[in-house]
Amino acid sequence: MNFMYFLANLLGPLMKLLYGFIGNYGITIIVATVVMKLLLFPLAIHQQKSTAKMSVFQPLINEIQTKYKNNPEKQQEELMKLQQEHGYNPMSGCLPMLLTMLVLFGFLGVVYYPVHYIFGVSDAVVKQAAEAIGLATTNISTMQTALIQAIHNGAVISPDLIPAATVAEIANFNTMFFGLDICDVAGFRMTPLAIFPAIATITMFASYFLTQKLSGMDAQMQGSMKIMMLVMNLMFVTFCFNAPIGFSIYYSISNVLQLGQSVITYKIYSPEKFKKQYEEEIAAKRAERKKKLTVTVQENGKDVTREVGLAEANKLRLEEARRREAELYKDERTTPLHQD
Repeated sequence: MNFMYFLANLLGPLMKLLYGFIGNYGITIIVATVVMKLLLFPLAIHQQKSTAKMSVFQPLINEIQTKYKNNPEKQQEELMKLQQEHGYNPMSGCLPMLLTMLVLFGFLGVVYYPVHYIFGVSDAVVKQAAEAIGLATTNISTMQTALIQAIHNGAVISPDLIPAATVAEIANFNTMFFGLDICDVAGFRMTPLAIFPAIATITMFASYFLTQKLSGMDAQMQGSMKIMMLVMNLMFVTFCFNAPIGFSIYYSISNVLQLGQSVITYKIYSPEKFKKQYEEEIAAKRAERKKKLTVTVQENGKDVTREVGLAEANKLRLEEARRREAELYKDERTTPLHQD
């Protein structure tokens, strides 16, 4: 089974628990989607803050990359200095995106393999049960939903394969949503099922463009990055047509919630407000570095007063400390009393 589905091991039991209170698979998917969005909301706020920082530091990064384009080592050194000086980490916004992606695949795993993830039946046993009732030629990715539908239609499964209590649970598993079985696959056909992936597609585009606009990412992403993000979203839209329509329900609700989340995080961390704040902080730090300091150093045995920048002042102070240390210990013995 695809390793990308590993979060399905958590989502499956969660959905089984919720189904115990709700009694409908479609509504359970909706409630589970809301729960996951709420759990990930703090990370969404963190990502918005990281994006706001990115809008400030991206021009500085571009400046360094242009200035030292022929000196990769110096370029890397200056980029590291920028990160350390301002506490900026370009990778800090990646974790929320990664988790969102894993949750998407987690839900995809559950709707493809509900007998395994929700009812706890191993894939090998599911395959044996499917073969026993003549579903051996069924597409492996939809075999489990086909097994659920077969049990709903009265197929008898040997208790030697799946315990009778589990078969009874599956038989009573309500997969109808607005009169349609969400274990079905819409495909690219004009049928009533197509409404679900169609809604998923519309909400995806709305969420994608509004999120880019409100997060401040639209102005800073390169064309290739924008295309990559769009292609990834189109990939999940394709899943909506080819997976059981339970995934379309999840993806549509997730996109709608993303719209609301984008508005809320924008109000909390407006890129424009933070850009102004960070620019002021950077300007203050640069002014501090350029500020002239008065230091007294010895030159040719005489005290000389000079006005220097902060970096030069620190260098002179270090040199003066070394000079005084050498002066203090100059008369101490530095060679052993006896030679071996």
